[in-house]
Amino acid sequence: MGPAPHKASDLDAPRVLVLNAAYEVLGLASIKRSVLLVLSGGAEMLSESGRYLHTPSTKVPVPSVIRLKRLVRRGPSRVPLNRRNVLRRDRYTCQYCGRQGSELTVDHVLPKSRGGQSTWENLVAACRPCNLKKGDRTPEEAGMRLQKPPRAPRAPLFLAELKEIPEDWKPYLEALLR
Repeated sequence: MGPAPHKASDLDAPRVLVLNAAYEVLGLASIKRSVLLVLSGGAEMLSESGRYLHTPSTKVPVPSVIRLKRLVRRGPSRVPLNRRNVLRRDRYTCQYCGRQGSELTVDHVLPKSRGGQSTWENLVAACRPCNLKKGDRTPEEAGMRLQKPPRAPRAPLFLAELKEIPEDWKPYLEALLR
């Protein structure tokens, strides 16, 4: 028995890896958007997902990886610094105690009151109890330890939200995953 057919609600979910004409990773696209790009000639399908969209007269393969036919110019890959991206980078995990969830805050490792800046290297995800415990102190002063030093993300943050990276994506993501 093959993979289950897609529900209409799945069509807008970002599930297809998109590359530019030079095979650089641009991000993810919805099934609907990627199928339309392939059918219109704006992209080519490099890998099929093994699933199909069924119409009354035909079945259309659902892509897993597409490559745009035109080169999309991108500036330096800087990920915007905001609360959502800090939480994504830290995989929605408190960097002090390891608790996971959606009830997280963003903590300044060196408090703002002491000159701490809002930078990738000074912001971490923290659960409310840890953020309250640390208060207006450094982690050392509060007797707390960071699980890992905060850094600016190298890879696109959508990778942090994937539970599993599809095998057919790995050759294109190889440089980003090192």
